[in-house]
Amino acid sequence: MTAILVAAGAFLMTLIGGYVAQRTGDRRHLVLGLAAGLMLGVVAFDLLPEAMRAAPDEIHGVPQALLMFAVGFLVIHIVERAVAIHRGHEGEYAEHTHGHRHSHHGPQAQGIGLTAAGALVGHSLMDGFAIGAAFQAGSTVGTVVAIAVVAHDFADGFNTYTITRLYGNNRRRALTLLGADALAPVTGAAITLLFTIPEQLLGLYLGFFAGFLLYLATSDILPEAHSPHPSRTTLLCTLAGVAFMWLVIGLAS
Repeated sequence: MTAILVAAGAFLMTLIGGYVAQRTGDRRHLVLGLAAGLMLGVVAFDLLPEAMRAAPDEIHGVPQALLMFAVGFLVIHIVERAVAIHRGHEGEYAEHTHGHRHSHHGPQAQGIGLTAAGALVGHSLMDGFAIGAAFQAGSTVGTVVAIAVVAHDFADGFNTYTITRLYGNNRRRALTLLGADALAPVTGAAITLLFTIPEQLLGLYLGFFAGFLLYLATSDILPEAHSPHPSRTTLLCTLAGVAFMWLVIGLAS
């Protein structure tokens, strides 16, 4: 039951992350810069190492987890190209006004935002699995993992809200997904009381999800952050996001 209580802490941190993301107002470029840094940190220091541990078997000399990483990156790239919504034109960004920033985004863009946020919810579900599994391994391990996950879930909540809104979804949808993201660790921890999921399968999912997140961070979120305000402050926010995740993962290990 300790695992469930810790997951409840993760629940609160996720909501706080989402709250901070929606209260930023005109500092949106700083929020996006920070979100990209957090996502890069999650991919490099958390998802990929975990995926490699869980699915290390090789296919033609490459670990399965890394193949899935490339597949995840390419799938979202192909989807974006297919629906022709990639916003790589600087002029488009310059035309956006604060009140109508999302007006260029159609249903396909909203769908990508919802899919990305849904994947983050899946990630939070696994954070819950991690808490439950760690407490099964012993209370010391459980406590360390719990601290990492609770800090980590602030970033998850922040990113879930930011990504959903970035792709043109309304506030209600963003808050719904934020709520789902907050409940996910509690659900994940509860599930571990019933059964365990094959590690190999988790590793493949984490690899795929890492590629997915890396694409969004580098291809969409960073260009969006820098185009209206190409400032050093935005860059510093990205570096701070990476450093924060390094600190969190370092504490966990």
